[in-house]
Amino acid sequence: MITESNPTELDQTLSALADPTRRAILRRLSEGEARVTELARPFAMSLNAVSKHIQILERAGLVHRRRAGREHVLSLDPSSLDEAAAWINAQRAAWTARLDALDAMLRAEDRAAAGGSSEGG
Repeated sequence: MITESNPTELDQTLSALADPTRRAILRRLSEGEARVTELARPFAMSLNAVSKHIQILERAGLVHRRRAGREHVLSLDPSSLDEAAAWINAQRAAWTARLDALDAMLRAEDRAAAGGSSEGG
């Protein structure tokens, strides 16, 4: 039986990961914490647009924000990634088992067909 994390949390994580800008932000944060303005620098979009991406990452639990004076500093929280990876691995295992069973059935049919055709010749 396949167990699943809270679908809402999983949905938020997968949705957050679906966007290349958000994945780039997470890649940068995997190197260490960063200020919002630093994260926004490489993107050809407004600070407000980058902030919206960051909010989606925060809601998904992938990013934590702390204030250091007037600065907002972000850090990566990989626990939601672990949950998504566990779900993906469970899906992979289930589909691998199904495909292995199909392969075995088709091979058995091929062996049966090969055995039956040589008898009638």
